[in-house]
Amino acid sequence: MKKLALAAALSVAASTAFAGGVAEPVMEPEVVAAATSSSAGGIIVPLLLLLVVVAAAASSNNG
Repeated sequence: MKKLALAAALSVAASTAFAGGVAEPVMEPEVVAAATSSSAGGIIVPLLLLLVVVAAAASSNNG
């Protein structure tokens, strides 16, 4: 009788372990960093700075 009770207990434990079944793995989307071009920022910033200096020099000569 003890063997029958032990077998029943093991079968109940085994059935609860597999009750959910096999779930498919959830794949998270891969994070991809956008490629940035530093050459555009390297040209625009000095040109804007030069424009500000030229505008300041032009306004100081008029006054």
